[in-house]
Amino acid sequence: MAELHDLTALEQGDLVRRREVSPLELTEHYLERADRLDSVGAFVTLTPELARSRAAGLDVAAAAGPLFGVPTAIKDLNLTAGVRTTFGSAAFADYVPDVSDGVTLSIEAAGLVSLGKTNAPEFGSPCYTEPDVAPPAVTPWDRTRTAGGSSGGAAAAVAAGLVPLAQGSDGGGSIRIPASCCGLVGLKPTRGRISGHPVYGDPVGLATAGPIARTVADAAAMLDVLAGRRVGDPSWAPPPAETFLAATRRDPGRLRVARFITPVITDTPVDPECRLAWEDASRLLESLGHEVVDVPVPLPSEAVPVFETCWAVLTALSVVPPDKEHLLRPLTRWLSARGNAVTGPEFGLAIGAMRRFAADALTALAPYDAVLTPTLATPPVAVGAMRNDADPQADFDAQKAFTPWTSAWNVTGMPAVSLPLHWTPDGLPVGVMLAARPAEEELLLSLASQVEAAAPWADRKPPGW
Repeated sequence: MAELHDLTALEQGDLVRRREVSPLELTEHYLERADRLDSVGAFVTLTPELARSRAAGLDVAAAAGPLFGVPTAIKDLNLTAGVRTTFGSAAFADYVPDVSDGVTLSIEAAGLVSLGKTNAPEFGSPCYTEPDVAPPAVTPWDRTRTAGGSSGGAAAAVAAGLVPLAQGSDGGGSIRIPASCCGLVGLKPTRGRISGHPVYGDPVGLATAGPIARTVADAAAMLDVLAGRRVGDPSWAPPPAETFLAATRRDPGRLRVARFITPVITDTPVDPECRLAWEDASRLLESLGHEVVDVPVPLPSEAVPVFETCWAVLTALSVVPPDKEHLLRPLTRWLSARGNAVTGPEFGLAIGAMRRFAADALTALAPYDAVLTPTLATPPVAVGAMRNDADPQADFDAQKAFTPWTSAWNVTGMPAVSLPLHWTPDGLPVGVMLAARPAEEELLLSLASQVEAAAPWADRKPPGW
């Protein structure tokens, strides 16, 4: 008989609705695992008593959706009232917000039970998760290697079976990078799909929350929980025709899929295993009846410094008390200095230039239903391999070389998903990325579900599962 953690999140939710297991039983099961098995740096803060109280108070008769009663966790970048939220920074090591953001409120409204806050790097900036407030987040497939970032703790928690699914956030790949490192499904939704309430801290439009899960259907169900506008949102994506979960049960039809493998943001070699994963995915798509077409890189090299300017300014917008600035990591201080050196008009011009680059890319890709690239340029690297406190520029360059495709879809605002379609001979997961036109998550999820059915991965379990 399968253990509870062997089941998908949707299967667990179904057991709750049928009253074959209670939310409290599920919560106790995962709290025990999180306490005993978190050798992967998944959590910054566990909240067992709060989780037990919430689970015990849920009324199954009023189940709000298919994930009602299912345990999860909230990224340490997301405001959670009454719960320590550090933003991955020693400067906020003891911060406890008195309000929750829209992501946390949506998770609670759907009846999910958070076990605590998942590990993230300082302000979510690096693509590795090695903060000063917690141990490094590592992939359970090899605990010497990074889980990626910035949603590294969330991905490590799901991959190690400490929660069945989790929320992450993604401003340059921060959901898809850890999904690739941990052998999971990671979906960055389209711009405006999920509310930034109440902070609205990204005036550029790069970042969004999104789901991390073991299956496409679980990710779609979590997107249904997170999606939707709130009063005060400056813009929003049009609602889907039906639920995103329903889209995973539809045939996508015959699609035109563009593909390219040339790195976008830096000139870096592509590991043979990542290239093989991309080639195999191309052949799989063709075997499913889709047309796969080679296309040029849709963003020019001139877009890279524009993105970097915006990224640096966003880092500088992280307000830190003056008496705590000395606690910031060297990379954060370096990026903040770059951002603070940008004038207001220069920032405005950079945003305008980025939108024009995005428009050109969207126009070039408009004839295609989906776009295929690798997720990362290499399998997960060793902990500390990218981090360079003595030379933040080298640190930043190493991150770009590791993630040369993911930020392209943050620039365009397109939805994109990393799928765990490949493992190296020594057992490391390698993701492959599919993107779709803006607001076409339904089609993207339908295609991803078709791919999963043809090449399933959910039965793969890491050591220590």
